[in-house]
Amino acid sequence: QVQLVESGGGLVQAGGSLRLSCTASGLPFSSYAMGWFRQAPGKEREFVASITRSGGSTYLTDSVKGRFTISTDNARNTVYLQMNSLKSEDTAVYYCAARLSAAWANIPSLYNYWGQGTQVTVSS
Repeated sequence: QVQLVESGGGLVQAGGSLRLSCTASGLPFSSYAMGWFRQAPGKEREFVASITRSGGSTYLTDSVKGRFTISTDNARNTVYLQMNSLKSEDTAVYYCAARLSAAWANIPSLYNYWGQGTQVTVSS
């Protein structure tokens, strides 16, 4: 059974930092590209960041470039999202996702597995 379990969310003041983690089980982690998406109340799920299967390339949506970093640790079957200089507009439920492909993707339907989400709230 495949499971993706996110952690690290919480309440933080604007300008602060959080690091989200997503640990995968039940799948060959190194065979999957990974992504982070977020969904704010009343809005559609949106792409945040993705990393290729090799870990050699990362892609971030424009609104988080320079503030967020995505990385993986294959030994721990874990993908991270380091979030710095957080803004109130970053408030959302953050989801990690796994895609059986070498390539990154920014479309939710291209991902095979999803975590349950972790809440990030940034107070201004």
